[in-house]
Amino acid sequence: MDRFHLMNVFVAVAEEQGFAGGARRLGLSPPAVTRAVAALEDRLGVKLLTRTTRHVRATDAGARYLESARRILAEADEADEAAAGAHATPRGQLAVTAPVLFGNLFVMPGIVDFLKRHPDVSVSALFLDRVVNLLEEGLDVGVRIGELPDSSMRAIPVGFVRRVVCASPRYVKRHGEPRRPGDLAQHTIIAASPVTPTIEWRFGTGRPSVTTKVRPRLTVTSNDAAVHAALLGFGVTRLLSYQVAAHVAAGRLQRVLAAFEPPPLPIHVMHLEGRQASAKVRGFVDLLVDRLRAEAALA
Repeated sequence: MDRFHLMNVFVAVAEEQGFAGGARRLGLSPPAVTRAVAALEDRLGVKLLTRTTRHVRATDAGARYLESARRILAEADEADEAAAGAHATPRGQLAVTAPVLFGNLFVMPGIVDFLKRHPDVSVSALFLDRVVNLLEEGLDVGVRIGELPDSSMRAIPVGFVRRVVCASPRYVKRHGEPRRPGDLAQHTIIAASPVTPTIEWRFGTGRPSVTTKVRPRLTVTSNDAAVHAALLGFGVTRLLSYQVAAHVAAGRLQRVLAAFEPPPLPIHVMHLEGRQASAKVRGFVDLLVDRLRAEAALA
């Protein structure tokens, strides 16, 4: 069998964690997929996948081969697109990651727009409130909030957000507005662990900054849950400015301690430098960058 075909089948089965899922993704029969993986293992002389009644997992050798296979297939796609010209039509699978709420608010509309424009593209969106390694997890494009470490990836700045403290007007009317960070000790605190994973909240732009220890009455693992609790008037929370921008504009929430806010956090759209020539990546990045730079909440 063709080596690229075998690689493609193996990648599909490994990523779908099942032969049936890999077969559906490729439009092949399960027996054909099983034969292809067996042929690849025979050719390499090593076991790539372990099979149970419920899951299929890559072995250590399979995980290493999976990373190489993804890179080789991506480079082959790039070569095809380069041969077709700089303006080749985007096609194929595109994998995108972003923080959960940011992805829902700002990235998903861009994905839908891109899919409508390019019917030969399909997108897999991974929205998680953790830093995802694009290379290790086989992703094409990612959105990062915060300072970036040195990286081989291309990073395009698109805006800024701030860590803001806010509460509902109803709560402020009932309990008063904190005037200094130390006043938070007298208030009911809602902690959103993705934004503020510790009980120490830092304020101010100078050095040293002001650090205030808070004692949350409510700790939640999703930012939208913290927003909801604050809208219900339960207490004071700390979130990123884009997460509450619409509610602040509508008067449902109000920012407090604005004079003590720390410096803004940059937002970047990132992709692997080696995939820069890919028409699907280039087209989606250009569209997403334009959309994010036009967002007033990220200015």
